[in-house]
Order: sequence, then structure tokens, then C-alpha cells
Amino acid sequence: MKTKIKTLYHSLGRAACAGALLIGFSGFAQSVFVSSYTPGDVFECTSRGGQSTFASGQDYPFGMAFNSAGDLFVANSDNDSGNGYITKITPTGEQTTFASGVDPKGLAFNSAGDLFESDYHSGIIYKYTRAGKQRIFASGFAGPQALAFNRAGDLFVAAGYGNYNQYIIKITPTGRPSVFASGLSGTGGLAFNRAGDLFEADTGTGNIYEFTPRGVRRTFVSGLQGPVSLAFNSADELFVGVSVDNASEGYVDKIMPDGRQSVFASGIVEPAGLAIRPVLILTVRHFQNFR
Repeated sequence: MKTKIKTLYHSLGRAACAGALLIGFSGFAQSVFVSSYTPGDVFECTSRGGQSTFASGQDYPFGMAFNSAGDLFVANSDNDSGNGYITKITPTGEQTTFASGVDPKGLAFNSAGDLFESDYHSGIIYKYTRAGKQRIFASGFAGPQALAFNRAGDLFVAAGYGNYNQYIIKITPTGRPSVFASGLSGTGGLAFNRAGDLFEADTGTGNIYEFTPRGVRRTFVSGLQGPVSLAFNSADELFVGVSVDNASEGYVDKIMPDGRQSVFASGIVEPAGLAIRPVLILTVRHFQNFR
């Protein structure tokens, strides 16, 4: 590690002599953040097994998402009352209300930094600019929950009611929807791996399904007791929030790309949302006529 850091600083020195000035670092080493639905806490779990409370006092938190600056956005569903809101939490833990008067379940950012929110009872997918301006991106869904973007900018929405009547909708950047998968039971979290395959937590069956970009489905993992949330880290390791009959023994599973499983964090009540903190991003600004 010391050798890598030394090489980085030598590279920065050469860049500065060539007319580039380092102005700062943004982003952080990766941690897994978990929203605990009933207690209203957000936990941070480090890669070394440390677990701490990052934020408390949330109102039935569900989906979560990080922006590129490392701010965490939390969907506070207010127990599906319609009076929910989205909280923005800075890396230092400062909380502000980003949007209110909504019924949020899933959150996801596109590559442009716009936030998308699935509004459960209204069936609307809202789009928010960085300044918080809201507009309707798509509507007409039955109970939309988890959201995920692929690299092409297509938005995938888990929706539907009833056993084996749930589905995943694909929406292009221009807003055109199409059915990507159907016949699912209790669609939970959605997440893409680095290869572009979509993974879905099927709460009703206890399976984690993997879909190719063309929609071909296979069972990646089975036998989980209520998988509800998903997130991939940069190493392509899949984290699964498992709610065991909504009891206190909920936990987060870690699944390697080859399917090997291990418990990553335990004792988390109803882990409804997962989010991976972004990796370190180096910011360099170039100046002309540098001396």
C-alpha cells in the first residue's frame, strides 16, 4: 500500500510540473450502509466487520442511494402513509430534508446526478434535479419499489402486487417503458453487476435471480429467508439484506461472484435498504501557463 501511495504522489508531482494542480479528494473507502426499517436507524458496516450507527431517527427508512459526492439519500416511507420524505445525509452526518409529501420506496441516481424515486401508492417515478426540482418521469405502476440503472441509462423498476404477479419494467432515458421480467414473487432489491447483469431479490421465493441484458433468467442463490435489498461493491461482491419474518435476527449476507455465502452483518432488524459508499475519486484541475 505504501508503494502505491508513493507512486501516486510522484505522479501528482509530474502532473503539477506539467501544469496540473491537485485541488482535493472526494469519495471514500467502501462501506455498506443498511437501513433498519422499524427502529429507523441507518448502520454503517465496514469491510473489516465494524458496525456503527450512522444516522438515527429516520421514519421507516427503505431504499437508499449515494450521489457522487458521498451524500446518502434515504427514502423515509413514514410507514406508507403518503407523508414520507427523502433525507439527505452528508458524510459528516448532517441531515436535511431533500423532498417531502411523497411515498418513497426506491431511490437511484443516473449518471448525470439526477435522483429518481419510486412513489409506492401513486405509482409514479419522480425525477429530481440536484437542486431538488421534481417532475414526473413515468407513471401508471402498481406499487413500484426498487430502482436500478444500467450503464446505458435505462431505469429498471420492480413493481406489482400479489404472489407471482410482480414484474420488472425497463424504462429508456426518453421514458419509454417495456416489461423486462414477469412472474416474480415479492420483488425486492435490484442491482447490476459489472458485467451488466441484473440481480433481483425475490422475497416470496427466497431466491436471488440473475437476468442477462436480454432478460434470460437463472437462479443465482436460493434458500434465503426473506431477501429484501441488494447492492454490489466494486469487487462484484453482492450484499443481501435478509429480513427473517420481520424479526430481530435480520442480517446482511455477502455473496461472492462464484456464489459462496457468508454473514456480513447480523442483528439488524428489517434491513430494507442497502447502499455502498463510493470509492475514492481523485480530482485534479489543470491550469494554463502554470509556472
